[in-house]
Amino acid sequence: MSTDNVTLEVGGRRIERFLSYEINADLYIADDVFSLEVARPEVVIAPGQKCELYVNGELELTGIVDRCSRRFDKQGLTYRIEGRDLMGLLVDSYCEEFVTIQGKKLSELAQMLLKKVPFINREKIVYQEDVVGKLKGKKKTVDDPMVGYMDTPQKIGQIEPGMTVFEVLKNYAASRGLMFWAKPDGTFVFGRPKLKGEPVYELTNLKSGRGNNVLDGEENNDISRRYSKVVVIGQQQGSDDLSGPAAINTRAEAVDAEFPFYKPYVATDNNDAQSPALHARFIMEQQRHEGYQLIYTVQGHGHRGRNWQINELCRVRDEDLGVDKVFLIYGRTFRRSKTGGTITALKLGKPGVVI
Repeated sequence: MSTDNVTLEVGGRRIERFLSYEINADLYIADDVFSLEVARPEVVIAPGQKCELYVNGELELTGIVDRCSRRFDKQGLTYRIEGRDLMGLLVDSYCEEFVTIQGKKLSELAQMLLKKVPFINREKIVYQEDVVGKLKGKKKTVDDPMVGYMDTPQKIGQIEPGMTVFEVLKNYAASRGLMFWAKPDGTFVFGRPKLKGEPVYELTNLKSGRGNNVLDGEENNDISRRYSKVVVIGQQQGSDDLSGPAAINTRAEAVDAEFPFYKPYVATDNNDAQSPALHARFIMEQQRHEGYQLIYTVQGHGHRGRNWQINELCRVRDEDLGVDKVFLIYGRTFRRSKTGGTITALKLGKPGVVI
């Protein structure tokens, strides 16, 4: 792409030619945010309106305008628009009553909680095919304990007033080894980040300079919050015909073979007999994600004819950092300013990690 342009559509109107902007997307952050600044605005927008953000003609964010502000100085009048994607509505929406969710499937819970949330298309919620329900021809394994459990009703659970809709759905999904995020068009997804496939993008930093497309890069490798083994123990109520309900002790563990020495981590999970194994892997993956990231800045917003996207694989060849591997793009920020020009900041980590 020779040029990069951003368009905001709201209330049937279009705004372009921004002085500056920042449009964030992060697979592991609940609500993606944006901020736009335009000079001498001809259109005044009211907070609370649904909006769509396009970058180079591609829809990159569907959300709500949260805040508008105007200021003037010797340079003239400027107008600033800030907001979040539709997931922000779930972050802000609180549950009002005590509701027992014992026996509810994830899909049933999502429909119930999203019933009153505005702007949400409940018919378009995606439950990834490779992780929904009890898959035909597949059995649960130690390596993939979530198979067959994604849409299994939980034995216990209660929603309490003061919990947010996002919090409930995120935690329920996590107990089944899944994540909960929003696509650019506002569609909600329950599933796992991309793990395999052909890389769509490539980041290159060779000492010869041939084919380089990065402005700067950074590697963070931190074991301070990682552990060699995660153990999750729990206690559920079973049945005993002679003495009534009996306690059933559960235990599961996940091992990080890459960790350099013995360092155990122990947590409890009394949800149900299936949850400990999923919870252990969830904690382990979270620790591994937080322990290693790559951060790059590139010129412009596109590569190979398409915008940079999160939840896509990227081949990194970096001779300065000694990296030659495929990573997942989990964070991306389109940014334009007077001093920094038009750039994209990228965050990369291990593929397929649920946190």
